[in-house]
Amino acid sequence: MWEYTDKVQQHFLTPQNVGEIDKPSGTGDVGSLACGDALKLTLKIDENDIITDAKFKTFGCASAIASSSVLTEMVKGLAVDEAAKITNEDIAQALGGLPKEKMHCSVMGREALEAAIADYRGLKLPMAEGEVVCECFGVTDLEIIRAIKESSLRSVEEITNFTKAGGGCGKCEEKLRKILQDTVSGKSEISIPQAIPKKMTSLQKIKKIEEVLEREIRPGLKKDGGDIELIDVDGDFVIVSLRGACKSCSKSQTTIKEYVEKKLRELVLASLIVEENN
Repeated sequence: MWEYTDKVQQHFLTPQNVGEIDKPSGTGDVGSLACGDALKLTLKIDENDIITDAKFKTFGCASAIASSSVLTEMVKGLAVDEAAKITNEDIAQALGGLPKEKMHCSVMGREALEAAIADYRGLKLPMAEGEVVCECFGVTDLEIIRAIKESSLRSVEEITNFTKAGGGCGKCEEKLRKILQDTVSGKSEISIPQAIPKKMTSLQKIKKIEEVLEREIRPGLKKDGGDIELIDVDGDFVIVSLRGACKSCSKSQTTIKEYVEKKLRELVLASLIVEENN
């Protein structure tokens, strides 16, 4: 029987921020019900990139629920860049520690946070693109290598504790041992790729553009008596119409290119071209 800290028991018995945010800024879905643990994390992020709210839904053990609960408390009020630095070790420490056999619960929390932030930024995380090593829990070689490097793992048992790989039928133990040896010795040729831009559907692109216009651009224009309306999106061309004081302003094209286009390229897609509807 595992011994849980008072903090773990507190967050398990009275979990904080349970539920799902309506129209979240970012969503992270990790794990699988088939594998025994699953977590959905939703974030609300304001125009200053501050996480104003976080909620979770978890299917799993006491450690999974406690890790998810404390994570939502940790990220609220943080800038997105700061939240992105949170590690699974930070989550475990916030709970006063976790049994070594349950460290994978804190890893799941970290992965959900990364996925939610990537979703907010319009990025796709590459970790799941690796080769599946543990078929029981769907764990890839990239996930295992990352855990070994970040947490200085030195045994197959530790790999199982942090990733669940090898915790089922045990057929992958030899593969895990080989990955461990190659990673520790520096022989592994596999590197962890960086997050890459998502390929958005047309509907996703339009939705993201509308969100950025509403959250980032319209408030600034309204302060000067102006406004903006999205007219059409045709591929990478975004057609907008300036309203109010902005419409008659001699610097409307500067507003379009230096303000609207710059923001949309930064927060939606770098290839976007914004034009005014005349």
